[in-house]
Amino acid sequence: MILTDLILAAILVLMVGALAFGAAKVLRTYFKYRGKRVVTCPETKRPAAVHVDALKAARVAMTGKQWIRLDQCSRWPERQNCGQDCLSQVNADPENCLVWNMVAAWYRGKSCAYCQKPFGEIHWHERHPALLSPEHIAKQWNEIPAETLPDVFQTYLPVLGLLYRGNLPQAECR
Repeated sequence: MILTDLILAAILVLMVGALAFGAAKVLRTYFKYRGKRVVTCPETKRPAAVHVDALKAARVAMTGKQWIRLDQCSRWPERQNCGQDCLSQVNADPENCLVWNMVAAWYRGKSCAYCQKPFGEIHWHERHPALLSPEHIAKQWNEIPAETLPDVFQTYLPVLGLLYRGNLPQAECR
């Protein structure tokens, strides 16, 4: 009787361990591939905004295989049937092509164009930093297509945040 109980306990521990290992692999895959990214399109040699189907990649990871495909690209629908060769860039450096990491790196060490206060760590859920275009028009990040980020980083200035009065954005420096 004791031997049977020990065997059942060992089987239960192994099953729980396998389940935890599988769940960790699924979550790790999902978090690795979620979010919008900017890559260089192998066909045009221009930036393209892409989104990996992270949910499907995570589901396939449960089987022990790796599978990633795009579910969105700024070049679609015209080029939807491309070979998705840009995924090699995502696999090579998944963190540095992630849009929010690129944007946070751009703000690092900069100061607000209006008040000259330096930027600290970006907290996207608290207050959204903004941009000042070469035409001196303040813009939110959601107004900027991700595939234009390399050009934006060269020509725009950082702003701590925007406050809208009516339909007109104004700098909100605190």
